[in-house]
Amino acid sequence: MQLSLLVIGKTDSAQIETEIKRYESRLKHYLPFELRVIPDVRRGSKLSAEDQKRAEGEELLRYITPTDQVYLFDERGKSYTSRAFASFIERAMVSGLRRMVLVIGGPYGFTPEVYERANGLVSLSQMTFSHQMVRLFAIEQLYRAQTIIRGEPYHHD
Repeated sequence: MQLSLLVIGKTDSAQIETEIKRYESRLKHYLPFELRVIPDVRRGSKLSAEDQKRAEGEELLRYITPTDQVYLFDERGKSYTSRAFASFIERAMVSGLRRMVLVIGGPYGFTPEVYERANGLVSLSQMTFSHQMVRLFAIEQLYRAQTIIRGEPYHHD
């Protein structure tokens, strides 16, 4: 199974980017992994928040194929422990699924069309984090899931 993480906008923190790249490199040892950064739509004086969200949604949907399983990171999504999240990923891996796509949206969230395309919602927390921090948390949890699946000593209960 290929695992893809779609995110809106670049990370402007060198420290966070370094950590993301570290976990991205580690993840690629376990399965095909792609981190795709979709350029953010700059919010100009003529672009409303709703217009920005719509433009970002259209871009996200261009990268998703009809056979992809798509899960949105959303505060209203299902909460998992790290072990339960690992089980969720493992079930997808052994199911014969070709590609799972996890999506981190822009600052205004997702359009109804993106929600309709999603197979589910996953919550990292009910709290709100910056989009830069969320991508680091998400990629670390994906790496942690792989180590749990393989019984490696990264995760401690």
